[in-house]
Amino acid sequence: MARTPSDQFLLRSILKRVSRSFYLTLAVLPRSVRDQVGLAYLFARAADTIADTGQLDQKTRLACLGRLKAQFVKGIVNSEDISAIRTLVAPNQPNPNERILIEELHQCFSLYQQLNPQDQTRIANLLPTLIEGMEFDQVQFQEHAKGEVSALPTMNDLDYYTYAVAGCVGAFWTKMMCAHLSHLSAWDQEVMVPIGIRYGKGLQLVNILRDLPQDLQKGRCYIPLPLLHEVGLQPRDLLNLESFPVFRPILRRLILIARDHLDQGWQYTMAIPRWEIRLRLACMWPILIGMRTLNLLAESSNALDPTRPLKVSRPEVYRMMAATTLSGGCGYVGTAYWGYLRKRVV
Repeated sequence: MARTPSDQFLLRSILKRVSRSFYLTLAVLPRSVRDQVGLAYLFARAADTIADTGQLDQKTRLACLGRLKAQFVKGIVNSEDISAIRTLVAPNQPNPNERILIEELHQCFSLYQQLNPQDQTRIANLLPTLIEGMEFDQVQFQEHAKGEVSALPTMNDLDYYTYAVAGCVGAFWTKMMCAHLSHLSAWDQEVMVPIGIRYGKGLQLVNILRDLPQDLQKGRCYIPLPLLHEVGLQPRDLLNLESFPVFRPILRRLILIARDHLDQGWQYTMAIPRWEIRLRLACMWPILIGMRTLNLLAESSNALDPTRPLKVSRPEVYRMMAATTLSGGCGYVGTAYWGYLRKRVV
């Protein structure tokens, strides 16, 4: 890539403002893949910002998502589309950092066009799937009257959603790393890509379960209807905290599905050669945080309570990061920690 110091500074500045936690994770990655992963993240975050801009009506949000997706599907960056997104979304986005991202979207595409064609193709293959997952979410969950809740119709819908908004990232990540890191050149991508997909789906399912109370308040229930019907519940019943004892078996089943996905993620991480310390750490941290979140869910007295968010504390996250970093991404140390957390997911 023909990149100038000012280009790199701009990319890092946007990343740092949009997500400091992702910026820190990105800094751990090998230099040869940081810019590509960083740009892919910014495009995904821009799509997410569009989808979450509540001041816009659904039709406008879907139109803007379609314009953004078209940049990757058509393979030609259309400055009019980017300007239209900025004009519609930026003034209606109350979060200043998200607004900065939309305002700088044309700069992100300028940096994207400086990538080599192969890396552009990898990002272009990822973003339409991610955006389609967000479009699915927009269409599935229409505006509701207060107290009304919609749920996903089937387990297949939940599986599709977790793939479209996260699992596909595992495929992108694997292909990008194999293309740029010589130590991964021996990986069989036909084997590793599906494992990477399950890794991503596991992280997304953890997020869904963690954020369930807050999503319910917005009229969104990602728990499929058939599971709720098994225990005689309707989506709106989950707004009642007294429903938790009835709901708990369903929560446990989904926790175990997420755990099994994360098991594949750990297998993926341990397949990374130890001398790729940076990449190992970048893969270790989300799994450890995800497994710890499953601990909190499994131990919660009421995971439907929106006033008691289940989130791993920042000091605990830093301890995880420090322990694995000081061990140099050692598989024995990391696996011991992961095994300890996994045993508590019951």
